[in-house]
Amino acid sequence: MTVHDETTGGLLDTWLPFRALTGAEPGALPLYCLPHAGGSASAFRQWQRELPGVAVQPVQLPGRESRHKEPPYQRMEPLVTDLADAVLADVDLSAAGHRYALYGHSLGAIVAFELVREIRRRGGPLPVHLFVSGSDAPHVTYEDGRPVREMTRAEVVALLRKLGGTPEWLLADPGALEMILPAVQADFTVKETYRYTEEPPLAVPITAMPSGSDPRVAPAKVAAWRDQTVSAFELHAFDGGHFAVFEQAPRTRAIVAEALRPWT
Repeated sequence: MTVHDETTGGLLDTWLPFRALTGAEPGALPLYCLPHAGGSASAFRQWQRELPGVAVQPVQLPGRESRHKEPPYQRMEPLVTDLADAVLADVDLSAAGHRYALYGHSLGAIVAFELVREIRRRGGPLPVHLFVSGSDAPHVTYEDGRPVREMTRAEVVALLRKLGGTPEWLLADPGALEMILPAVQADFTVKETYRYTEEPPLAVPITAMPSGSDPRVAPAKVAAWRDQTVSAFELHAFDGGHFAVFEQAPRTRAIVAEALRPWT
């Protein structure tokens, strides 16, 4: 599902709704940020202007916020194909000389990983760094239990409450739930139907950030991200649950800033 706009700018404004609001100086390194299942570009909005030399670009997927009228993706392949079109178009327009980085949290980590592989298949410029949090490595086996797409509304709400990160007022509001649950269930379907295929490791440094009390992610399986790169690998463990990297955002941004220092 490609968004057809009359101009490249329209396409990019659809996928990158805050692209004109980064507050970064010309030539700053773009950092494309992909949210968790059901999440939106707003998850990374407060990171803008907080990373010197970096233009934080939160990615907006269909089915939420400014794109709430668009059907969300339910499979990884079309999502990554269309996202690669948008990211490569923005990289071409950037004054950073085709240099950029990626950050993905939870489902966003797997999407970011597959995005890099899609760009590599196209012969495009690879990111200078890939940051992942809240996700097992893509090649390890995992068991998340019953598929979310088979759950009742009450069961999905219970899962979201267990994971944290969703305001309680929203979970208790039937009208609000009606708006957000389609994107939540579609995103979980993307993850649950995803099948890793063997390809060579990336020539991209990877930084992984597990959380010790994450109910769906095992720290040891996060460490397996090291198998996906022939470049440098770092692991920074956090205390807390699935959204610890957001709850401890200053530390997360400091890790990102240090890794990107050679490029900023």
